[in-house]
Amino acid sequence: MRTKIVAGNWKMNNNFDESIDLANKIERRLKNLGKHNTRVFVAPAFVNLKGVIDGLQSANIEVVAQNMHQADSGAFTGEISVSMLKNIGIKTVILGHSERRSYFNETDEALAEKINTVLENKMEAVFCFGEVLADRKSGNHYNVVESQIKKALFQINDADWSQIILAYEPVWAIGTGETASPEQAQEMHAFVRQLIADRYSETIADEVSILYGGSVKPGNAKEIFSKQTLSGFSFDTELLYIARKKKFKIKEIEAIVLKEHMNKKSKVNLLLDHLKMFLDLFKIRLNDFNKKYE
Repeated sequence: MRTKIVAGNWKMNNNFDESIDLANKIERRLKNLGKHNTRVFVAPAFVNLKGVIDGLQSANIEVVAQNMHQADSGAFTGEISVSMLKNIGIKTVILGHSERRSYFNETDEALAEKINTVLENKMEAVFCFGEVLADRKSGNHYNVVESQIKKALFQINDADWSQIILAYEPVWAIGTGETASPEQAQEMHAFVRQLIADRYSETIADEVSILYGGSVKPGNAKEIFSKQTLSGFSFDTELLYIARKKKFKIKEIEAIVLKEHMNKKSKVNLLLDHLKMFLDLFKIRLNDFNKKYE
């Protein structure tokens, strides 16, 4: 059975104190939800990982790393190794985010090495993939995603898939306010599952969790989460900038969620509770952001 996942990538945001405070606020909100079977990830900056881990009082939130180097050690100034992450209690790492690919020229071949290092160290990888706008418009998006998946992951064994989480992040929908329609996300997730089924098995393809990340908003979260092939979503901090630009009002956003979703009995109600948790967090972050830039 696939695991539902909600992940927050904090990127290069929040200092040490802000990171701990933010994690504690999320933790308190999660406690109010009671028991659930959804995994919640937060990914602070490297220098704040240990502080957030130590600052959390329960295991309701999993702290994950945003990246790592493929080598165990060596003369790689500014990099972080898997042993360093494991030593402070990190069990999961994000690999292949579009910003790493774009700004730091990470290739699928390098990511394959990172995946191998993660697997050898019995850790878990959230592997990101997705196409740019030009590929989507030209109809080349399936070829791009197929290449990314095959080059980075198809060297692993059947058993290794238990340590892999996939995250479809169409680059054109990250931090732009544009969002792949639930149908587009569903189609891509189904395509990826078929790739895995053809190479490995239907069971592995069906059980692997695939997240969607790309301007997830209250208005589309329910539909995205309800799609059969999707297993969750991730939030990026660019939502703050979009919200400020469009002058969103937090009460209006909450009203949308409460009116349209929260009172309905369905299999996604718990996940919507988690979305509201992130809206509470979003409110805090947006207020701080507005004060800073008024």
